[in-house]
Amino acid sequence: MPPAQVAAAGVAVEHTDSSDPSAGTAAQDQASAPKLLISAAFNQDYGCFACGTNTGFRIYNCDPFKETFRREVPNAGIALVEMLFRCNILAIVGGGPIPRYPPTKVMIWDDHQGRCIGELAFRSEVRGVKLRRDRIVVILEHKIYVYNFVDLKLLHQIETIANGKGLCALSPSSTTPILACPGLHKGQVRVEHYGLRKTKFIPAHDSNLACFSLSQDGKLLATASTKGTLIRIFNTMDGTRLQELRRGADRAQIFSIAFSPNAQWLAVSSDKGTVHVFRLKGPSPSDESRPAEAQSIERSGSQGSGCTSPFAGSPTLSPGGNPGSTLSFMKGVLPKYFSSEWSFAQYRLPEEIHATVAFGAQKNSVLIVGLDGSFYKCTFDSANGGEMMQQEYTKFMRTNEADQ
Repeated sequence: MPPAQVAAAGVAVEHTDSSDPSAGTAAQDQASAPKLLISAAFNQDYGCFACGTNTGFRIYNCDPFKETFRREVPNAGIALVEMLFRCNILAIVGGGPIPRYPPTKVMIWDDHQGRCIGELAFRSEVRGVKLRRDRIVVILEHKIYVYNFVDLKLLHQIETIANGKGLCALSPSSTTPILACPGLHKGQVRVEHYGLRKTKFIPAHDSNLACFSLSQDGKLLATASTKGTLIRIFNTMDGTRLQELRRGADRAQIFSIAFSPNAQWLAVSSDKGTVHVFRLKGPSPSDESRPAEAQSIERSGSQGSGCTSPFAGSPTLSPGGNPGSTLSFMKGVLPKYFSSEWSFAQYRLPEEIHATVAFGAQKNSVLIVGLDGSFYKCTFDSANGGEMMQQEYTKFMRTNEADQ
């Protein structure tokens, strides 16, 4: 028996819009109900983000910031909205107090037609969805399904450890798909190189995974555990650990991790209310003249300047790197805390909100979307680091907002 029932593109799927006569009373009730922002997620190039609410979904452009469109239906909660760059096809999953669709289904929405053109149905709740131009990836609690985008043909099934957060990453720009997901063991990441027909298991952490992300080309993997103190960078081909970055000394819940498009920077958000930016180590100048396949990211121990680490001693001053302790040369003797690389730049949010981060089109800019309906654009000094400068703030949705 197939794991999912598929209604391919072109097959009619039941759909109700705000013009439905039976929705009149519900619309009045919903109009007085508080707005609930359930989710917010950037598209693959960070140019837009999509929000799921208790009355539908909305799409926003980042630069310049503006609402692109919204689809509002009374009693139509949408928990997940996954964009495919800027095209008209979206993957949506029902959720909230009154889900628009069963949370066990992924609905393929064509906004040109204003309706769902296909669906993938499962026996358990959908935890996440990832898209690229040739694949649809659906994440369940213990399993991941990979489908061909054109005909929704099932291509691959992956067993995982319990994955209630729906953790999964899919490279958007590589020629062939690279997928990262939890393995079958605590703290383990499984990387699928579909073009090479190669699977790599990376023991990233001793604790359970909390968040991870792939670079645009899928060559780098950034991971965080439920402890939330360290971010680790790995080479996805051979599993080599390239860098260990310290968010802080206290435990924290990591909400999101994002690579810059050129993989030079990494942004991290957590429940501590501070967004951190780290500089990543790239190929040495001598490597730039060599073929790309011969290059490798060096595991040099350079520490940098930019801000003071929150412990005794000044940070070392290697140009352009992340701050570190002057005692880092004793990393084989002292605890790892003293040999860590700290964030290069930081932005303190006014409130400790659930925030998702990305990099903006403007050079050295960071975008922050909060589940309180806030949007921030900040910039950092790529030479000196330190506190980021807020360039823009918008309250795009208020939780007590009535339907408009």
